[in-house]
Amino acid sequence: MSYKIYLYDTDTDCIGSGALSSAFIQSQLEAAAGQDVEVHISSVGGSAFDAIAIYDLLKKYQGNVITYVDALAASAASIVAMAGKTVVMSKYALLMIHKPMVGTGGNADELLKDVQMLNIVQARLAQIYMDKTGLDGVTINSLINAVTWLSADQALDLGFIDQVEDYNTSVTNTAIIKNYISTAPAVYQRCINKILTKNSNMNIENKELIEKTSSVLDKIMNFFKKVVNKQTITDKGTLHHAGELDEGTEVYQDEDMDTPAATDTYTTATGSKVAVSGGQVQKITPADPDTDTSPDDDDDDVPSDKFKPSKKPGDVQNKLHAVKAKLHAQNALLAEAKAALELANTRLKKTREEVKNEIHSDFTPESSKRSSKAKTEPVPFFAPQTMLAKNAVKKAIAK
Repeated sequence: MSYKIYLYDTDTDCIGSGALSSAFIQSQLEAAAGQDVEVHISSVGGSAFDAIAIYDLLKKYQGNVITYVDALAASAASIVAMAGKTVVMSKYALLMIHKPMVGTGGNADELLKDVQMLNIVQARLAQIYMDKTGLDGVTINSLINAVTWLSADQALDLGFIDQVEDYNTSVTNTAIIKNYISTAPAVYQRCINKILTKNSNMNIENKELIEKTSSVLDKIMNFFKKVVNKQTITDKGTLHHAGELDEGTEVYQDEDMDTPAATDTYTTATGSKVAVSGGQVQKITPADPDTDTSPDDDDDDVPSDKFKPSKKPGDVQNKLHAVKAKLHAQNALLAEAKAALELANTRLKKTREEVKNEIHSDFTPESSKRSSKAKTEPVPFFAPQTMLAKNAVKKAIAK
């Protein structure tokens, strides 16, 4: 169980005094004795120096620290919030950052020194925000100078927090999509995640839209597979993979890339050896340049020394594997050519009327009695039906 510390303002105390001082936090962390700590914050701020001290104490603490913005983390309190390894903010809470202030008096020289001191303090506070968010100094200082109030969603978008605490579990399109692609190859997951990041409306809690998501995803996934997938023909069949074949590449037996390739050593048409284990390429051994893997087409004028035993016993075996791989490649090309010829032959045999009925048109004049056969063309391989799918694919292709 986590050790809980509450930094809640009272009528008399804020950051830097009472139960919200750095000395009190130090005593609380000593009492926690290495346990995980939850720091709950609801404060308008206070001393910037105490806030930095508390931030430092929490950062150095050996256990895991989670900071919670329960209602408000303003001014110095926002610095304390940044100390958590995980920063969680209630969906109803606010976070505010602004320029440091000081109540002082004196002559012009003394006031000038205060200005210099405040600029140095702001630089230190800005660095804490920069370390947490990853934003640049110009952006952070512009937010500080403007006295910026952030909602939980805005704070999450800018990187000030890691999670928004919601009290209702909702099913969103993003959750459905991420679960759907969790077992897909990494290259597809990156493509889909890019779409999700660029299209915030994918999170709309709309049951009808969620139900349509699966069918749209099927088409998107098939589209990416056709574009990205590559094939390497070997002596034991075709290896399907995304991108170039290299060590660590995931390889599959089928075009849909559902079944990982069996653990074995495959020989490509060029004579290279591809060692596969657990569905991944472990090692690629290039063909021996001294070994001729090309088939002998001409048996005439064969030198007598060709009948002598090879100095390398493995050369003959390697040559056989390479020739076998080339035969696989030739058979694949022949099968593809045969399918194309059969399709062409079928289409040539169609009557004029059948060809006319294949013409696709969505235009139907009002009160027209035109035959419904004009819409009998099969749905194309990839045809997004909704505006959401169309926009997602346009953006993905544009990038």
